[in-house]
Amino acid sequence: MTNWNDKTVIVTGAASGIGKACAELFADYGANVVLSDLESSAGEEVAARFRDEGAEAMFVGCDVSNPEQIQGLVDSAVETFGALDVAVNNAGVRGDMMPLAEIELEHWQQIIDVNLTGVFTGMKAQIQAMLDSGGGSIVNVASVAGQVGFPDVAAYTASKHGVVGLTRTAALEYSSQGIQINCIGPAVIETPMVEDMTGDEESREQLLGAHPIGRFGTPREVAELIAFLGGDEAGFITGSFIPIDGGYLSQ
Repeated sequence: MTNWNDKTVIVTGAASGIGKACAELFADYGANVVLSDLESSAGEEVAARFRDEGAEAMFVGCDVSNPEQIQGLVDSAVETFGALDVAVNNAGVRGDMMPLAEIELEHWQQIIDVNLTGVFTGMKAQIQAMLDSGGGSIVNVASVAGQVGFPDVAAYTASKHGVVGLTRTAALEYSSQGIQINCIGPAVIETPMVEDMTGDEESREQLLGAHPIGRFGTPREVAELIAFLGGDEAGFITGSFIPIDGGYLSQ
């Protein structure tokens, strides 16, 4: 099993949902956890709880659409803990739901800046830090929307398709230098973002019907997959898109 006690992990979007579950799991494993989010008060609270429980944890506020803040996040992790071993690029936004022809360019750009450019600039900084220390693992959180179309969320869907392509290309470029880069494709996971999507029972039932397993996933289940991909046991996996979708893409 991976010895996480000497590993440093960055998780973006760590104040809630999948990111929070990832940070909790890595803290439970004994890793040094660097949490990042736009929601500073919530992120600080989570990091403080980890420290109270004996974990090595710190919070760094970061807007992933800002390259300087992303570089600062990576620099803080390296300066504090000596190296960066695992990065989880999880921060993302869905945006407003509307047909493509009604999307304003400003709204489109906002989604792309966070979901796709944020992963690109994140990996730029993370890869350099990992090259400096001899290798590491990057896990990008895409979506089943990185493989299929979704009505009324064109920008989100395009951004997640982009994350999949970006992951595969980066893996080809850096796997020979000791850096594994993979992405995962969650379907509907019980998070605040999904609660916002399923405001009424009819919408929830429609979404449930798209999952052959008969339920939505949990953030902890996604975190377990991410931790596996970041650990030594996944040493021969790189450039992969791995669904965690309750059978969604099998239909």
